[in-house]
Amino acid sequence: MMKKKILVIGSSNKDYVVKVKEFPKPGQTIFGRDFFVNQGGKGANQAVTVSRLGGNVDFVCKTGKDSIGDDMISLFRDEGFDTSLILRDSELPSGTAFIMTDVNGENSIVVTPGANGNFTCEDVNKSLEAIERADIILLQLEIPTETISHIINLAHEQKKMIILNPAPMVPLSDDIISKVNVITPNKIECELLSGVQITDDESLIEAAKVIRGKGVDNVIVTLGSEGALIFNGTFKKVPALEVSPVDTTGAGDVFNGSLAVAIAEGQDIVSSVQFANEVSAYSIKREGAIQSIPYREEIQ
Repeated sequence: MMKKKILVIGSSNKDYVVKVKEFPKPGQTIFGRDFFVNQGGKGANQAVTVSRLGGNVDFVCKTGKDSIGDDMISLFRDEGFDTSLILRDSELPSGTAFIMTDVNGENSIVVTPGANGNFTCEDVNKSLEAIERADIILLQLEIPTETISHIINLAHEQKKMIILNPAPMVPLSDDIISKVNVITPNKIECELLSGVQITDDESLIEAAKVIRGKGVDNVIVTLGSEGALIFNGTFKKVPALEVSPVDTTGAGDVFNGSLAVAIAEGQDIVSSVQFANEVSAYSIKREGAIQSIPYREEIQ
């Protein structure tokens, strides 16, 4: 049986990571504990997750024509991607992210978009064949909003399943949201999407109702160590696995990539979220973004 094709369209960054005891206050200088550099970006993290879990994946992103972009393409080639789909920007540098991680595994991130911020609708039109052969389109919001809207409109016209990870959160029209099949906000993004302040389970459910009322079939609110809440007409809270986190960088991306793989394999939404919780829990036991993403045999 042919595996369903998952197309990830999004960002790719070089991550510069420093570990700190605690995050600095404004104006404060502190000493870092460790420093390392790795590949990241929400789109790349999600695409590599799909690949390592055995999914049938294509990835479209835009890098600069620089050494960072060369490194990215080398990584994608090693992961088995069709690198002819990778776009290069001759003017802007590749995207970068500057990440602080504290002793509790929490992180604070500043992203410099670079070429990601110049991923245009015209660039998408160069990738129409990849969209046409996909069954599932997985998106995030580290490329321009108008480009995301263009992709969603194209995918909706072709009756593709669209999974949207609305991070980092930017304003989206209700018309665009209504064309999404699965949306996966975290608690903060859920508040911004719904306009409901979340203080307890009751307000969380109310926020999920508001988002689903915009026309989304499945609302999945990721809750970190508390798991995830599913609302698709009925509510289901799926608990997370109990682990001691080392680094939560990229955990949400691993969740979304894993969710797409499980859906592509025909699992129902609850089983898909359970699988995504399991894989993302495994990833936070290791440092880094792409380095922490497990292979399918590790999970099994």
